[in-house]
This record gives sequence, structure tokens and C-alpha cells, in this order.
Amino acid sequence: MLSIIPFSTPLTRRRFLWASSAALMGFGLSGCGWTLAEVRPATQPRGNKDELHIYTWSSYVDDLLLDNFETLTGIRVIPDIFNSNETMLASFQAGKGAIYSVIYPSDYKVAEMIEKGFLSELDHSRLIGLDNILPKFQDPVYDPGNRHSIPISWGTTGLLYDANILNPGPEDWSYLWDNQDKLARRITLLDDVREVMGATLKSLGHSYNTTSPDRIKQAYEKLVELKPAITTFTTDAWRERLLAGDLYLAMVYSADAVRLIKENPSLNLKYTVPKSGTSLWSDTMVIPKTSPNPDAAYAWINFMLQPAIAVDVTERLYFATPNQAAYDQLPAPLRDDKSLFPPNEIIEICERIIPVPPEATELYDQYWTKLTSS
Repeated sequence: MLSIIPFSTPLTRRRFLWASSAALMGFGLSGCGWTLAEVRPATQPRGNKDELHIYTWSSYVDDLLLDNFETLTGIRVIPDIFNSNETMLASFQAGKGAIYSVIYPSDYKVAEMIEKGFLSELDHSRLIGLDNILPKFQDPVYDPGNRHSIPISWGTTGLLYDANILNPGPEDWSYLWDNQDKLARRITLLDDVREVMGATLKSLGHSYNTTSPDRIKQAYEKLVELKPAITTFTTDAWRERLLAGDLYLAMVYSADAVRLIKENPSLNLKYTVPKSGTSLWSDTMVIPKTSPNPDAAYAWINFMLQPAIAVDVTERLYFATPNQAAYDQLPAPLRDDKSLFPPNEIIEICERIIPVPPEATELYDQYWTKLTSS
């Protein structure tokens, strides 16, 4: 559930290609049971065999990763970016789904896309590295047996804040309402109906996944109270404003928070998981039934499953890998970062977002439209 960043990095393209190629070969990809022959498409795809269109959260790809894949396979990856699961699914259903061979939905959207018949059942015999996935991400409730999806990242949703301004900082969602005057027009919430409504429900002592009309209405009314303090609902446009001091606090995904903190060590930015609980999310890779190039899609998933690649993107892009072999190879400062890899005591207070019945979904959407359009 990551958001928009420029496809850029201080490394030059030449330096990266030299370093990553050397590192990948030195890491012994063939020794891990993975060869270039297993990355390259095996049969003629329905679309352009030299192109792979993916639909993803932007922090999961950058020029270096795309160039590396193209160098190894000869396949050019063309990413399109979405900033919410709802945007992704709406675009997919509007006809753009036929463009993409790999899509990155979050866990609860996987279940919905399976139910709607949008996803191909994966041929596990074509995947290399499935045994590296952490047990807690194998056989998930949203996709038993990982029949349609492969996890790529996981994390929490919480609050990132400027500790020079907010001291003491927030410990729970209730901080937003208790300090509304101090925070007026200095906070942003995610552009995500289930996350924002879910966090508010948690602050009221309810489940992220409640279907009770009364409780959903109660959460909406509580958000209406907070609305004057909210600058905007955004998944991506908070970074520069927080760095500039225009914002004091933003509701964010953990990986986005960790990245900004590590890239700006001179600032006193802190990330907290609200003590009343929050969402525990995982993002995945899926192949839609309309995929124009399924062979290249399998090549991409195999590429991302390799420990050497997972280590590289975790170190560079700061998202938590569900790959045990990669996790074991991470530098200790990353491996021990509790914001990136939350310990069990944090996981225990978290809740996965799950699909709710259509009537509850419609109610959430109605209240969200009223809240964000007023």
C-alpha cells in the first residue's frame, strides 16, 4: 500500500547496472535454483513479447529495478501507478485491465477480484522461490493456497509526525480529536475509505471491518467533527509538505514512513502505531485473466521472488519483504527496525482489512463521498 515517488536515485544507471549485475551473479542466482532461462518467457505471448505492463503502487518500482529486469530478460517494463485499491479496481473494471499483465492489489482486494473472476489461477510449477515466503504469508485467508496471488510487501498503517513540533507525539488515533485545535489544517489522512473509516472505528472501540450501519454512521460523524482540521485526503502528496513543516502529522503506510525517516536523518520524524490498533496489510502480485503477456508476468514474479532482488529493493525502497531468505540477509539496522518489521506485540493489536458484504460496502462509499466532497 505504498504511494507516489519519483523514479529516481542518486546512483547512475550505469553504476547500478554494473553493480546489480555483479551482485546478482555473485549472489549465485543459478545456485538458488534460478537461471536466466527461467526468467525469460518460454512461449510466445499474446501481446508484445518484449513489453510488460504492470499496475502498481509507485514505491514498489523505480528506474533501477526496471532497468535491471530488462538487462536480464530483454523485456521492457512499463509501469502505471495507482494510489488506492479503489482507484485500481475502478480503472480495471473500466477496461484498462486488458493492458496489464501484473497488478499489485492489497490483500482484501485480492479476495474481491477473485470473487469477481478477474484473476488467473497461478501455475505454481512455473514459480521459483515460493518456499522462501514466510509461513504467515502462505495460505492466507484472502487467497487460500496462494492460488491467485504472491505477497510482495507488508506493513502497518499509522501516524508519521514532526517530533520537534508535536512533543509528546500521538500514541493513539484519539490524539487527532483531542488536539484538533493545535492540528488545524496541519494533518492529512489517507485517500482510502477502508483505512480512514477503519482507523476511526478503532478509535471508537470497533472493528476495522464492522458491518453495523450504526457503527459506520458513528465513524462518519466522528470524522465530520475532525474535518476542519484535515488539510486533505491523500496517499502521496504529504511528503514535501511534512518535510517543509507545513504539515505536523500524516496518516501513512509504514514503508512510506520508514523511507522518509531514513532519507531525512537530520529531521526529527517519528512513526507510531496507534495503541488501540490499526490495519496490518500485505500487497501482492497477481496476473489478471486478461493479461496480454502472461509469460512475461511469470518472469517478473520469479524475478521479484529471488532473495537477491528482495534484499536490494528492501534496502533501497524500504518496503518490508515477506521473503524469509531475503530477511535473513538484510543488514541488522533494517532487520531490527520495528517500524518496518513490527514485532508480535504490535501485530497482535492489528487487524487485516477484509471484504464486507455489498450493502456495507455501499454504505462505506456513501459516507466517504459525503465526507470528501463536502
